[in-house]
Amino acid sequence: MSNIEDLTEGYRKFYKKYFVSDDKLYRELAKGQAPKTLVIACSDSRVDPAIIMNAKPGDIFSIRNVANLVPPYKSNDPGLHGVSAALEFGVCILKVENIVILGHSNCAGIKALLGGNNIEQTDFIHNWVEIALTAKNKVVSNSTQDTEQTLQHNCEQESILLSLNNLMTFPWIKEKVATGELTLHGWYFSLHNGQLHACNPGKDFFEKLSTSTGD
Repeated sequence: MSNIEDLTEGYRKFYKKYFVSDDKLYRELAKGQAPKTLVIACSDSRVDPAIIMNAKPGDIFSIRNVANLVPPYKSNDPGLHGVSAALEFGVCILKVENIVILGHSNCAGIKALLGGNNIEQTDFIHNWVEIALTAKNKVVSNSTQDTEQTLQHNCEQESILLSLNNLMTFPWIKEKVATGELTLHGWYFSLHNGQLHACNPGKDFFEKLSTSTGD
């Protein structure tokens, strides 16, 4: 889709599917939401978690930001904390059972962190992506003769691991993980081949998920 007319036509198709052909789903959703999974994804237009996961309305509680980052817990900081507030809502109010951090290849936010974009003079982007500065420093320090592409790939995945660690600085997340009420997952999606790699609980590396549907 390339313009507003395409989007409004898309809305008409959505309306016909969910409110004309069969309105049962939204009649139930109008009563309230009860998603089991919270997804922290990038704002990138190419990486829509609902599409990638083939999720229906009501399946996932979604938080999106540049580079799918999670800042560490800060309860007495007077700043505005959109990600933290959304996490608190999902975990403490909706009581989700899973949190997935969904990163991806070719991330412009991580490229900016590595110095690939001129963002020093931006109002917000520079400070935001520096949440992942520790990930960048680790990748760069471990690099020998890595190409720019390899550095970015490694930093994209390392930033997911960092955000998983930052999730554990939130006391109510740490508590629910300890009791088994909540599980944390790191996923990495490739725009090149559609493959999804997962960092499972207790691990610090990514493994390719099978593309077999089991149908």
